[in-house]
Amino acid sequence: MRTATRPVIPIAPLPAAGEAVWLYEKRRQIYPRAVSGRHAAWRVALVVLTQLVFYGLPWLPWNGRQAVLFDLTARRFYIFDLVLYPQDFIYLTVLLVICACALFLFTAVAGRLWCGFACPQTVYTEIFLWIERHLEGDRMARMKRDAGPRSLDRLWRKGAKHAAWGALALVTGITFVGYFTPIRTLTGELWAGQSGAWEVFWVLFYALATYGNAGWLREQVCLYMCPYARFQSAMFDRDTLIVSYDARRGDPRGTRGRDADARALGLGDCIDCGLCVQVCPTGIDIRQGLQYACIGCAACVDVCNGVMDKMRYPRGLIRFATQNSLAAPGAPSLTLRRVLRPRVLVYGAVLLALCAGFTASLWLRSPFRVDIVRDRGALARELGHGEIENVYRVQVMNATEARQQYRVVVEGLDGAALATRADFALGPAEARWLPMSVRLAAEPAQALQPGAHPLRFRIERVEGGAPTAVVSEPSTFVVPR
Repeated sequence: MRTATRPVIPIAPLPAAGEAVWLYEKRRQIYPRAVSGRHAAWRVALVVLTQLVFYGLPWLPWNGRQAVLFDLTARRFYIFDLVLYPQDFIYLTVLLVICACALFLFTAVAGRLWCGFACPQTVYTEIFLWIERHLEGDRMARMKRDAGPRSLDRLWRKGAKHAAWGALALVTGITFVGYFTPIRTLTGELWAGQSGAWEVFWVLFYALATYGNAGWLREQVCLYMCPYARFQSAMFDRDTLIVSYDARRGDPRGTRGRDADARALGLGDCIDCGLCVQVCPTGIDIRQGLQYACIGCAACVDVCNGVMDKMRYPRGLIRFATQNSLAAPGAPSLTLRRVLRPRVLVYGAVLLALCAGFTASLWLRSPFRVDIVRDRGALARELGHGEIENVYRVQVMNATEARQQYRVVVEGLDGAALATRADFALGPAEARWLPMSVRLAAEPAQALQPGAHPLRFRIERVEGGAPTAVVSEPSTFVVPR
């Protein structure tokens, strides 16, 4: 009588005493294959567009300065005609909320489009890979050269590659710092060796970060350092467009000739060429299903479509599709209706409302800002004839790049008037603290109880003798006991 036997599961032997045990998987070098196609063209276009904006914007002249400058020393932020102060931090907050909502919307609709096409890590990795391919050759040439012995050809090619990487990284660091220090001044001082220590430090810091992330770490940034790869699953659902392999059509996989009848051989459309793995910048096999390491670059889509064309099969074995559409194929209009679901519509409505409010707030913002601070050294003092005086410090910030005339008026307290000059002028983007004293006549002062009483400062921008913009700030007037 035969008895059933349990399967034997092999167990790795315990390490010997003193033997090193690696807790982390050793990195497998990835050699991405060059690919062409519709999505690759979009990726190249976005690389060119983003870098033209990044490298060109600091050099664009605007009103006698560069178009975008975050002057931390002077606490001025210039964005074309817009002049912002630290008090305008709310705009940065709203802008970050808008970016977060946009990320949620794009992720809910089409997964990691940002990662695959516009993320700085992807963009600079693409640039560095282009330099590598140009100097070291295609994928097979690089693999063969790295596996072979050291030679003069290998030495000069790798030396030229790293020199080009370093030069590009240095230009990137200078450009980034040039958004915070006027770039013409910065480059002139760097060339003359007269730049400050902090400028040199930050230029080298961002250059090293670019060189290390795009040249050496590459996919490891996406796999281990970027938090988005970890929490993206919370924003995905079965109706999110993701790069997908159609297993119903492609399996069983197998090689065959171009003229072979795949159905007669019992095979699907996938010829198991492995090109989708070779072009993947993170080295995954998309045929294994949705993986957190997939950045949605669609390189596998382009290369698979090329293979399908050569085999005279329909395109789309690997494509952007939803999990529901793969499980139950339907018309493209059905897939579109699944994508435009309530979740996406809510994200879109919130994003549209935020953008509209942000734009309206910037359009309607006052051309100057005002802060009122009481002089805490002398809250109130009595003058001759029963008058009472309070001293204030008024800060007026000109948020335009033109000279402006201003006038200050106090209101809200009968008998109160300015005892100092009420009109003054500020230069372009100038901020100034002005000491101002407010006096209350004797008769109204006697009628008030001791303590604080409401008072308002009305600051007017004056053009041609008439106010064109007004800011009213509340304060208090103290009557001593």
